[in-house]
Amino acid sequence: MNVFHPGPDRVAIAEAVERTGPDTAGQAVLLDVREALEWQMGHAPWAVHAPLSALVAGSPLPPEAQGRPLVVICRSGGRSQKAAELLAELGAQVVDVIGGMQEWSQAGLPVVDERGEDGTVA
Repeated sequence: MNVFHPGPDRVAIAEAVERTGPDTAGQAVLLDVREALEWQMGHAPWAVHAPLSALVAGSPLPPEAQGRPLVVICRSGGRSQKAAELLAELGAQVVDVIGGMQEWSQAGLPVVDERGEDGTVA
């Protein structure tokens, strides 16, 4: 835990990629907690989608995220902090990404839309 922010640890974009990237099969899952329209417009190619609203309502994690370490991301970092806190309370091993998809995109990392083509961060 971070002494300046109670709750799960936070990681920078570079560490999020290191933990979840396409070459890290079997390690942490990049869990995008933005809403459906945001996800459809653009997300990390290897991310798994689970909207914060669904998690708050009690929906289970997608099968590919269950029982695995989670790196949670949203647009700018606020919703991912809330999701990480909720998931940690449920026993998940979880961190959230500082700066979210906005910083992801600014770092030049890939963003794809629902068709797998070039996407944008909404």
